[in-house]
Amino acid sequence: MSGSGRGGDGGAWGLGRGELPEGWVWATVGEVAEVRLGRQRSPKHAEGDHMRPYVRAANVDWGGLRLADVKKMNFTDDEFETYRLRPGDILLNEASGSPSEVGKPVLWNGEIEGCCFQNTLIRVRLDEGDPRYLAHLLWYEAARGQFARATRGVGIRHLGAAKLVGWHVPVPPVAEQRRIADAINAGVARLDVLEQKLRAALKGISETWNAVLDAVAAGTMPGVDVAAPEDHLVELVAEVSGGIQKQARRRPVDNAYPFLRVANVARGMLDLADVHKVELFKNEIERYRLADGDLLVVEGNGSPDQIGRAAVWHGEIEDCVHQNHLIRVRPGPELVPAYLELVWNSPTVARRLQRAASSTSGLHTLSTRKLKALTIPVFALQDQERLVAAAEVARARLNRAKTSARTALAHVVALRRALLAEAFSGRLAPQNPDDEPAEVLLKRIRVEREAAEAARKAARRAARTKARQASTPAPPPHRDTPALDGEQTTLPLEFSS
Repeated sequence: MSGSGRGGDGGAWGLGRGELPEGWVWATVGEVAEVRLGRQRSPKHAEGDHMRPYVRAANVDWGGLRLADVKKMNFTDDEFETYRLRPGDILLNEASGSPSEVGKPVLWNGEIEGCCFQNTLIRVRLDEGDPRYLAHLLWYEAARGQFARATRGVGIRHLGAAKLVGWHVPVPPVAEQRRIADAINAGVARLDVLEQKLRAALKGISETWNAVLDAVAAGTMPGVDVAAPEDHLVELVAEVSGGIQKQARRRPVDNAYPFLRVANVARGMLDLADVHKVELFKNEIERYRLADGDLLVVEGNGSPDQIGRAAVWHGEIEDCVHQNHLIRVRPGPELVPAYLELVWNSPTVARRLQRAASSTSGLHTLSTRKLKALTIPVFALQDQERLVAAAEVARARLNRAKTSARTALAHVVALRRALLAEAFSGRLAPQNPDDEPAEVLLKRIRVEREAAEAARKAARRAARTKARQASTPAPPPHRDTPALDGEQTTLPLEFSS
């Protein structure tokens, strides 16, 4: 249902239906656009005579299209006409395991000739208007969590084409849609430049910290004069041991203890927001209890650059143990725990860990045996302490810079949303009383749709009538029908008795 001025509360979906500027109306997406779910992927479509490119949810990101990996499947000519993309189409992510990812949209500008789309995406094709305006509006709805709140399903959350058809949106006059889209694009472009600079600054901070870690490992920290280190096998300067394998019998019941997992160990820090528990038996707590200064090392994580990441345990939780996917490295008297953590997470040692984790099978994982055979640089204790102190000064300075950059980045995100909020309330671009009101636009769309539907029905009736006529045989001529010219007739014979 559409209408101008003050609407209702908007129901369960869409922007709050408050007062709109003169000439605007509230409408559903289905009233201004065709909404269609893409073609389902199936093994029978994996090959054929009409292989065509198609985009899927993996190709749609918050920053736009990601087309480095575009797959193909078979679309017949009729299917191609149904599922082909045209410039101006809007594609939305239909489903995701993360509700916040559902509904994120991109505008298709004909990036790939003859491209179709999969059913993990919803296509929105405007009948009339500026697709940039609607794309920005749908992005705003997704970014502020409106689509996430409307999803359904367990595990994988779905938006659904039907839900989007009924989604209420404010519709300005077409000319004003163009002015709003131009203003949004200009504002977003400026914010994008600022965001790119801030992300580059954060990347630079991360790279600088890696350089600090390497300087600690090499003993080249500015202002710190140390003697050259010696490379030692880890097993000679530390105790290396595995953890507890999680099994059904270890479900926490009577003798439960806190239990660290891979998810709790980041590079150089611990995340203890979600710590599970595990059942221990007999004297296992004495064997597996973590001690202050233990280094927890991730044995494998799928991604080679994350294998071996480590953080020091400082006794944050009493009587805590660790999973077998974490390897405990307990430093001996030759090592300062904080120094060991810095060196272990340095790019120099990380490369050694990656080489140690690689195997001919293609699996990348560490083991206690591999860690014992790893070499690390070991300075004199007092030099380790001086290197740690210098690194902490650098860390504090970089953390301040990182906090400032992240705060500024959060402001950019807030400014982007504020810009869009202004746009969709009619305060970003000027109104022009000479613009054709949106109500006229909606009426024209309704009339054109009704006419198109009537034409389709008439065409279908004509096709059915023609098919019936073609399948019905002509009736035989009646015997009383007069003969045509030139046709020989049979006369009745009479016999006298």
